[in-house]
Amino acid sequence: MTADTSAPRAPLPLVFDAPRRAAKPPRHLADLTRDQARAAVVELGHPAFRADQLARHFYAGVTDPAAMTDLPAAARADLVEAMLPGLLTVVRHQSADGGRTRKTLWRLHDGALVESVLMRYPERATVCISSQAGCGMACPFCATGQGGLTRNLSAAEIIGQAVAAAAAMAAGEIPGGPGRLSNVVFMGMGEPLANYNRVRTTLDALLSPAPHGLGLAQRSVTVSTVGLVPAIRRLTDEGLNITLAVSLHAPDDDLRNTLVPVNTRWNVTEVLEAADAYARTTGRRYSIEYALIRDVNDQPWRADLLGSRLAKRLAHVNLIPLNPTPGSEWDASPLPAQREFVARLKAHGVSTTVRDTRGQDIDGACGQLAASEELSVPGVALPQPQLEPTIELGAADA
Repeated sequence: MTADTSAPRAPLPLVFDAPRRAAKPPRHLADLTRDQARAAVVELGHPAFRADQLARHFYAGVTDPAAMTDLPAAARADLVEAMLPGLLTVVRHQSADGGRTRKTLWRLHDGALVESVLMRYPERATVCISSQAGCGMACPFCATGQGGLTRNLSAAEIIGQAVAAAAAMAAGEIPGGPGRLSNVVFMGMGEPLANYNRVRTTLDALLSPAPHGLGLAQRSVTVSTVGLVPAIRRLTDEGLNITLAVSLHAPDDDLRNTLVPVNTRWNVTEVLEAADAYARTTGRRYSIEYALIRDVNDQPWRADLLGSRLAKRLAHVNLIPLNPTPGSEWDASPLPAQREFVARLKAHGVSTTVRDTRGQDIDGACGQLAASEELSVPGVALPQPQLEPTIELGAADA
Protein backbone atom coordinates (compact mmCIF):
# COMPACT_ATOMS: atom_id res chain seq x y z
CA MET A 1 0.00 0.00 0.00
CA THR A 2 1.24 3.48 -0.80
CA ALA A 3 2.55 5.24 2.28
CA ASP A 4 0.45 8.06 3.59
CA THR A 5 2.64 10.82 4.95
CA SER A 6 -0.23 13.03 6.01
CA ALA A 7 -1.81 13.03 9.45
CA PRO A 8 -4.32 10.18 9.79
CA ARG A 9 -7.92 11.15 9.21
CA ALA A 10 -10.17 10.42 12.18
CA PRO A 11 -12.98 7.99 11.30
CA LEU A 12 -16.20 9.77 10.45
CA PRO A 13 -19.45 8.85 12.19
CA LEU A 14 -22.27 7.15 10.34
CA VAL A 15 -25.04 9.61 9.48
CA PHE A 16 -28.43 8.19 8.53
CA ASP A 17 -30.54 11.34 8.94
CA ALA A 18 -29.60 14.30 6.78
CA PRO A 19 -28.92 17.61 8.54
CA ARG A 20 -31.92 19.90 8.64
CA ARG A 21 -31.62 22.81 6.25
CA ALA A 22 -33.47 26.10 6.54
CA ALA A 23 -33.78 26.64 2.79
CA LYS A 24 -35.50 23.72 1.11
CA PRO A 25 -35.45 23.36 -2.68
CA PRO A 26 -38.38 25.12 -4.38
CA ARG A 27 -41.41 22.95 -5.01
CA HIS A 28 -41.24 21.29 -8.41
CA LEU A 29 -43.74 19.34 -10.47
CA ALA A 30 -41.46 16.29 -10.24
CA ASP A 31 -41.82 16.27 -6.45
CA LEU A 32 -45.58 15.78 -6.80
CA THR A 33 -47.89 13.00 -7.85
CA ARG A 34 -49.93 13.65 -10.96
CA ASP A 35 -53.00 14.45 -8.86
CA GLN A 36 -51.00 16.78 -6.64
CA ALA A 37 -49.55 18.56 -9.66
CA ARG A 38 -52.97 19.03 -11.21
CA ALA A 39 -54.32 20.40 -7.93
CA ALA A 40 -51.38 22.80 -7.67
CA VAL A 41 -52.03 24.13 -11.16
CA VAL A 42 -55.69 24.65 -10.33
CA GLU A 43 -54.66 26.63 -7.25
CA LEU A 44 -52.70 28.88 -9.59
CA GLY A 45 -55.90 29.57 -11.51
CA HIS A 46 -55.31 27.32 -14.51
CA PRO A 47 -57.04 24.19 -15.83
CA ALA A 48 -55.74 20.95 -14.35
CA PHE A 49 -54.60 19.64 -17.74
CA ARG A 50 -51.88 22.30 -17.79
CA ALA A 51 -49.99 20.09 -15.33
CA ASP A 52 -49.90 17.31 -17.91
CA GLN A 53 -48.57 19.73 -20.50
CA LEU A 54 -45.88 20.92 -18.11
CA ALA A 55 -44.91 17.32 -17.36
CA ARG A 56 -44.58 16.59 -21.06
CA HIS A 57 -42.18 19.49 -21.48
CA PHE A 58 -40.17 18.68 -18.35
CA TYR A 59 -39.55 15.03 -19.18
CA ALA A 60 -38.69 15.98 -22.76
CA GLY A 61 -36.00 18.28 -21.39
CA VAL A 62 -37.65 21.51 -22.55
CA THR A 63 -36.54 24.38 -20.32
CA ASP A 64 -37.37 27.49 -22.36
CA PRO A 65 -40.92 28.73 -21.67
CA ALA A 66 -41.06 30.18 -25.18
CA ALA A 67 -40.81 26.66 -26.59
CA MET A 68 -43.88 25.52 -24.62
CA THR A 69 -46.24 26.68 -27.33
CA ASP A 70 -49.20 24.62 -26.13
CA LEU A 71 -49.37 26.86 -23.05
CA PRO A 72 -51.01 30.29 -23.25
CA ALA A 73 -48.26 32.83 -23.99
CA ALA A 74 -49.36 35.09 -21.15
CA ALA A 75 -49.21 32.25 -18.62
CA ARG A 76 -46.03 30.42 -19.63
CA ALA A 77 -43.54 32.29 -17.50
CA ASP A 78 -45.70 32.15 -14.37
CA LEU A 79 -46.48 28.45 -14.78
CA VAL A 80 -42.85 27.55 -15.34
CA GLU A 81 -41.68 29.64 -12.40
CA ALA A 82 -44.26 28.05 -10.10
CA MET A 83 -44.06 24.45 -11.29
CA LEU A 84 -40.72 24.00 -13.08
CA PRO A 85 -38.18 26.12 -11.17
CA GLY A 86 -34.57 25.62 -12.18
CA LEU A 87 -32.95 23.36 -9.58
CA LEU A 88 -29.70 22.24 -11.25
CA THR A 89 -27.13 24.65 -12.64
CA VAL A 90 -24.18 23.30 -14.62
CA VAL A 91 -20.87 24.30 -13.05
CA ARG A 92 -18.86 22.46 -15.68
CA HIS A 93 -18.71 19.38 -17.86
CA GLN A 94 -15.69 17.10 -18.23
CA SER A 95 -15.49 14.67 -21.14
CA ALA A 96 -13.50 11.50 -21.69
CA ASP A 97 -13.43 8.48 -23.99
CA GLY A 98 -13.67 10.63 -27.09
CA GLY A 99 -16.61 12.52 -25.64
CA ARG A 100 -18.66 9.38 -25.04
CA THR A 101 -18.34 9.87 -21.28
CA ARG A 102 -19.44 13.22 -19.87
CA LYS A 103 -19.30 14.06 -16.21
CA THR A 104 -21.33 17.03 -15.00
CA LEU A 105 -20.88 19.01 -11.82
CA TRP A 106 -24.16 20.58 -10.72
CA ARG A 107 -24.71 23.41 -8.27
CA LEU A 108 -27.99 23.29 -6.34
CA HIS A 109 -30.06 26.23 -5.11
CA ASP A 110 -28.19 26.37 -1.80
CA GLY A 111 -24.72 26.00 -3.30
CA ALA A 112 -24.39 22.26 -2.65
CA LEU A 113 -22.54 20.33 -5.35
CA VAL A 114 -23.48 16.98 -6.88
CA GLU A 115 -22.29 14.98 -9.86
CA SER A 116 -23.74 12.82 -12.59
CA VAL A 117 -22.02 10.88 -15.37
CA LEU A 118 -23.48 10.11 -18.79
CA MET A 119 -21.84 7.18 -20.60
CA ARG A 120 -22.63 6.23 -24.18
CA TYR A 121 -21.98 2.69 -25.39
CA PRO A 122 -22.64 1.22 -28.85
CA GLU A 123 -26.03 -0.18 -27.87
CA ARG A 124 -27.07 1.82 -24.81
CA ALA A 125 -26.60 5.04 -22.88
CA THR A 126 -26.38 5.06 -19.10
CA VAL A 127 -26.45 7.90 -16.62
CA CYS A 128 -25.09 7.53 -13.09
CA ILE A 129 -26.98 9.91 -10.80
CA SER A 130 -26.58 11.21 -7.25
CA SER A 131 -29.22 10.94 -4.53
CA GLN A 132 -27.53 12.99 -1.81
CA ALA A 133 -25.14 15.91 -1.62
CA GLY A 134 -22.28 14.12 0.07
CA CYS A 135 -22.75 10.85 1.92
CA GLY A 136 -23.08 9.80 5.54
CA MET A 137 -21.82 6.23 5.19
CA ALA A 138 -18.19 7.20 5.95
CA CYS A 139 -16.44 4.62 3.75
CA PRO A 140 -12.77 5.58 4.10
CA PHE A 141 -11.74 4.95 0.48
CA CYS A 142 -14.56 7.04 -1.01
CA ALA A 143 -14.16 10.75 -1.71
CA THR A 144 -17.86 11.38 -1.21
CA GLY A 145 -17.99 9.41 2.03
CA GLN A 146 -15.01 11.25 3.46
CA GLY A 147 -16.63 14.58 2.64
CA GLY A 148 -19.60 13.79 4.87
CA LEU A 149 -23.30 14.34 4.26
CA THR A 150 -24.56 17.80 3.33
CA ARG A 151 -28.21 16.98 2.67
CA ASN A 152 -30.66 14.74 0.88
CA LEU A 153 -31.65 15.72 -2.63
CA SER A 154 -35.27 16.36 -3.44
CA ALA A 155 -36.95 14.00 -5.87
CA ALA A 156 -36.91 16.70 -8.53
CA GLU A 157 -33.17 17.27 -8.05
CA ILE A 158 -32.54 13.55 -8.54
CA ILE A 159 -34.92 13.19 -11.47
CA GLY A 160 -33.51 16.32 -13.07
CA GLN A 161 -30.13 14.64 -13.55
CA ALA A 162 -31.71 11.83 -15.54
CA VAL A 163 -33.90 14.23 -17.53
CA ALA A 164 -30.85 16.31 -18.46
CA ALA A 165 -29.04 13.17 -19.61
CA ALA A 166 -32.01 12.08 -21.71
CA ALA A 167 -32.20 15.54 -23.28
CA ALA A 168 -28.46 15.50 -24.03
CA MET A 169 -28.83 12.16 -25.78
CA ALA A 170 -31.87 13.29 -27.75
CA ALA A 171 -30.08 16.45 -28.85
CA GLY A 172 -27.02 14.54 -30.04
CA GLU A 173 -24.69 16.25 -27.57
CA ILE A 174 -22.76 13.02 -27.07
CA PRO A 175 -20.81 11.76 -30.12
CA GLY A 176 -22.78 9.24 -32.14
CA GLY A 177 -25.76 11.37 -33.10
CA PRO A 178 -29.17 11.68 -31.42
CA GLY A 179 -30.03 8.73 -29.21
CA ARG A 180 -32.05 7.58 -26.24
CA LEU A 181 -31.16 7.24 -22.59
CA SER A 182 -31.65 3.56 -21.81
CA ASN A 183 -30.24 2.97 -18.31
CA VAL A 184 -30.09 4.80 -14.99
CA VAL A 185 -27.89 3.73 -12.09
CA PHE A 186 -28.07 5.21 -8.59
CA MET A 187 -24.31 4.97 -8.06
CA GLY A 188 -23.40 8.62 -7.83
CA MET A 189 -22.96 10.61 -4.66
CA GLY A 190 -24.84 9.44 -1.60
CA GLU A 191 -26.52 6.32 -0.25
CA PRO A 192 -29.80 6.01 -2.18
CA LEU A 193 -31.63 3.98 0.46
CA ALA A 194 -30.82 6.60 3.12
CA ASN A 195 -33.00 8.98 1.05
CA TYR A 196 -35.62 6.33 0.48
CA ASN A 197 -38.83 8.30 -0.07
CA ARG A 198 -37.37 10.65 -2.64
CA VAL A 199 -35.56 7.85 -4.44
CA ARG A 200 -38.83 5.93 -4.55
CA THR A 201 -40.56 8.95 -6.11
CA THR A 202 -37.73 9.14 -8.62
CA LEU A 203 -38.18 5.47 -9.54
CA ASP A 204 -41.83 6.13 -10.36
CA ALA A 205 -40.79 8.99 -12.63
CA LEU A 206 -38.12 6.95 -14.38
CA LEU A 207 -40.47 4.06 -15.02
CA SER A 208 -43.68 5.93 -15.85
CA PRO A 209 -44.40 6.31 -19.57
CA ALA A 210 -44.42 9.72 -21.24
CA PRO A 211 -45.65 12.32 -20.66
CA HIS A 212 -45.38 11.63 -16.93
CA GLY A 213 -41.92 10.07 -16.87
CA LEU A 214 -39.02 8.75 -18.92
CA GLY A 215 -40.56 5.37 -19.65
CA LEU A 216 -37.52 3.23 -18.82
CA ALA A 217 -37.72 -0.53 -18.38
CA GLN A 218 -37.44 -1.71 -14.77
CA ARG A 219 -34.50 -3.97 -15.57
CA SER A 220 -32.68 -0.90 -16.89
CA VAL A 221 -32.65 0.86 -13.51
CA THR A 222 -30.17 -0.06 -10.76
CA VAL A 223 -30.22 1.06 -7.13
CA SER A 224 -26.98 0.60 -5.22
CA THR A 225 -26.66 0.38 -1.45
CA VAL A 226 -23.93 -0.26 1.11
CA GLY A 227 -26.37 -2.53 2.92
CA LEU A 228 -29.16 -0.72 4.75
CA VAL A 229 -31.03 -3.92 5.53
CA PRO A 230 -34.39 -2.46 6.63
CA ALA A 231 -34.49 -0.35 3.47
CA ILE A 232 -33.62 -3.36 1.28
CA ARG A 233 -36.53 -5.20 2.86
CA ARG A 234 -38.78 -2.21 2.23
CA LEU A 235 -37.70 -2.12 -1.41
CA THR A 236 -38.42 -5.84 -1.64
CA ASP A 237 -42.00 -5.19 -0.57
CA GLU A 238 -42.51 -2.49 -3.23
CA GLY A 239 -43.18 -4.98 -6.02
CA LEU A 240 -40.60 -3.52 -8.38
CA ASN A 241 -38.16 -5.50 -10.52
CA ILE A 242 -35.27 -3.06 -10.71
CA THR A 243 -31.70 -4.26 -10.25
CA LEU A 244 -30.31 -4.23 -6.71
CA ALA A 245 -26.57 -3.69 -6.28
CA VAL A 246 -24.82 -4.21 -2.96
CA SER A 247 -21.50 -2.48 -2.27
CA LEU A 248 -19.85 -5.28 -0.31
CA HIS A 249 -16.08 -4.72 -0.73
CA ALA A 250 -15.19 -7.45 1.79
CA PRO A 251 -16.58 -10.93 2.50
CA ASP A 252 -15.65 -10.91 6.20
CA ASP A 253 -17.01 -8.71 8.96
CA ASP A 254 -13.62 -7.86 10.43
CA LEU A 255 -12.50 -6.01 7.31
CA ARG A 256 -15.91 -4.78 6.18
CA ASN A 257 -16.44 -3.05 9.53
CA THR A 258 -13.56 -0.80 8.49
CA LEU A 259 -14.17 -0.45 4.75
CA VAL A 260 -17.95 -0.11 4.99
CA PRO A 261 -18.73 1.10 8.53
CA VAL A 262 -22.46 0.42 8.20
CA ASN A 263 -21.44 -3.24 8.57
CA THR A 264 -21.29 -2.61 12.33
CA ARG A 265 -25.09 -2.23 12.15
CA TRP A 266 -25.91 -4.95 9.61
CA ASN A 267 -23.22 -7.52 8.97
CA VAL A 268 -22.33 -9.42 5.81
CA THR A 269 -24.68 -12.31 6.55
CA GLU A 270 -27.63 -9.99 7.20
CA VAL A 271 -26.97 -7.97 4.06
CA LEU A 272 -26.72 -11.05 1.85
CA GLU A 273 -29.87 -12.53 3.37
CA ALA A 274 -31.77 -9.31 2.61
CA ALA A 275 -30.45 -9.35 -0.95
CA ASP A 276 -31.42 -13.01 -1.28
CA ALA A 277 -34.97 -12.14 -0.26
CA TYR A 278 -35.05 -9.47 -2.94
CA ALA A 279 -33.84 -11.99 -5.52
CA ARG A 280 -36.46 -14.55 -4.46
CA THR A 281 -39.24 -11.99 -4.67
CA THR A 282 -38.21 -10.49 -8.01
CA GLY A 283 -36.62 -13.51 -9.65
CA ARG A 284 -33.68 -11.29 -10.59
CA ARG A 285 -30.09 -11.66 -9.57
CA TYR A 286 -28.45 -8.89 -7.62
CA SER A 287 -25.01 -7.41 -8.16
CA ILE A 288 -22.15 -7.39 -5.68
CA GLU A 289 -19.81 -4.42 -6.05
CA TYR A 290 -16.30 -5.18 -4.88
CA ALA A 291 -13.53 -2.58 -5.07
CA LEU A 292 -10.16 -4.35 -5.31
CA ILE A 293 -7.60 -2.57 -3.10
CA ARG A 294 -3.95 -3.64 -2.91
CA ASP A 295 -3.12 -5.75 0.15
CA VAL A 296 -6.43 -4.79 1.76
CA ASN A 297 -9.18 -6.98 0.31
CA ASP A 298 -7.56 -8.67 -2.69
CA GLN A 299 -6.01 -11.71 -1.00
CA PRO A 300 -6.69 -15.11 -2.59
CA TRP A 301 -8.29 -16.39 0.61
CA ARG A 302 -10.76 -13.51 0.52
CA ALA A 303 -11.62 -14.39 -3.07
CA ASP A 304 -12.29 -17.95 -1.94
CA LEU A 305 -14.36 -16.75 1.00
CA LEU A 306 -16.40 -14.47 -1.23
CA GLY A 307 -16.83 -17.26 -3.76
CA SER A 308 -17.98 -19.73 -1.13
CA ARG A 309 -20.48 -17.24 0.28
CA LEU A 310 -21.97 -16.45 -3.12
CA ALA A 311 -21.72 -19.86 -4.82
CA LYS A 312 -25.36 -20.82 -4.38
CA ARG A 313 -26.81 -17.33 -4.47
CA LEU A 314 -28.52 -15.52 -7.34
CA ALA A 315 -25.72 -12.96 -7.46
CA HIS A 316 -23.21 -11.51 -9.90
CA VAL A 317 -19.90 -9.91 -8.86
CA ASN A 318 -18.65 -6.69 -10.40
CA LEU A 319 -15.01 -6.19 -9.50
CA ILE A 320 -13.77 -2.58 -9.48
CA PRO A 321 -9.97 -2.25 -9.60
CA LEU A 322 -8.80 1.04 -8.13
CA ASN A 323 -6.02 3.29 -9.33
CA PRO A 324 -3.87 5.23 -6.86
CA THR A 325 -5.00 8.79 -6.22
CA PRO A 326 -2.70 11.58 -4.97
CA GLY A 327 -3.15 12.09 -1.25
CA SER A 328 -4.84 8.75 -0.69
CA GLU A 329 -3.46 5.71 1.11
CA TRP A 330 -5.49 3.39 -1.12
CA ASP A 331 -3.69 1.77 -4.03
CA ALA A 332 -4.52 -0.52 -6.93
CA SER A 333 -4.49 -4.28 -6.77
CA PRO A 334 -1.76 -5.41 -9.18
CA LEU A 335 -2.91 -7.15 -12.33
CA PRO A 336 -1.81 -10.65 -11.22
CA ALA A 337 -3.86 -10.27 -8.03
CA GLN A 338 -6.86 -9.08 -10.05
CA ARG A 339 -6.63 -12.04 -12.42
CA GLU A 340 -6.31 -14.52 -9.57
CA PHE A 341 -9.28 -12.98 -7.76
CA VAL A 342 -11.40 -13.36 -10.90
CA ALA A 343 -10.23 -16.93 -11.46
CA ARG A 344 -10.98 -17.99 -7.89
CA LEU A 345 -14.49 -16.56 -7.99
CA LYS A 346 -15.20 -18.31 -11.27
CA ALA A 347 -13.83 -21.53 -9.83
CA HIS A 348 -16.61 -21.31 -7.27
CA GLY A 349 -19.11 -20.94 -10.08
CA VAL A 350 -19.76 -17.25 -9.35
CA SER A 351 -20.61 -15.04 -12.32
CA THR A 352 -17.91 -12.36 -12.35
CA THR A 353 -16.90 -9.41 -14.51
CA VAL A 354 -14.56 -6.48 -14.13
CA ARG A 355 -16.29 -3.10 -14.22
CA ASP A 356 -16.08 -1.32 -17.54
CA THR A 357 -13.70 1.61 -17.23
CA ARG A 358 -14.84 5.07 -18.17
CA GLY A 359 -13.52 8.54 -17.47
CA GLN A 360 -9.90 7.67 -16.75
CA ASP A 361 -8.68 11.03 -18.09
CA ILE A 362 -11.11 13.05 -15.98
CA ASP A 363 -12.01 13.03 -12.28
CA GLY A 364 -14.05 9.95 -13.04
CA ALA A 365 -15.09 8.63 -9.65
CA CYS A 366 -17.96 10.24 -7.80
CA GLY A 367 -16.90 12.95 -5.40
CA GLN A 368 -13.71 13.92 -7.24
CA LEU A 369 -15.14 16.71 -9.34
CA ALA A 370 -17.00 18.23 -6.41
CA ALA A 371 -13.93 17.79 -4.25
CA SER A 372 -11.76 19.62 -6.73
CA GLU A 373 -14.29 22.45 -6.83
CA GLU A 374 -14.31 22.73 -3.04
CA LEU A 375 -10.65 21.68 -2.53
CA SER A 376 -11.77 19.68 0.47
CA VAL A 377 -11.27 15.92 0.17
CA PRO A 378 -9.04 13.53 -1.80
CA GLY A 379 -10.59 11.62 -4.67
CA VAL A 380 -11.41 7.95 -4.66
CA ALA A 381 -9.31 5.92 -7.08
CA LEU A 382 -10.37 5.25 -10.65
CA PRO A 383 -10.96 1.89 -12.34
CA GLN A 384 -8.11 0.26 -14.25
CA PRO A 385 -8.30 -1.29 -17.72
CA GLN A 386 -10.58 -4.29 -17.82
CA LEU A 387 -9.36 -7.85 -17.48
CA GLU A 388 -12.50 -9.65 -18.54
CA PRO A 389 -15.49 -9.03 -20.79
CA THR A 390 -17.68 -6.60 -18.90
CA ILE A 391 -21.25 -5.88 -18.18
CA GLU A 392 -22.54 -2.73 -16.62
CA LEU A 393 -24.61 -2.65 -13.47
CA GLY A 394 -28.17 -2.24 -14.53
CA ALA A 395 -27.62 -4.13 -17.77
CA ALA A 396 -26.60 -7.43 -16.24
CA ASP A 397 -29.86 -9.15 -17.06
CA ALA A 398 -30.86 -7.14 -20.10
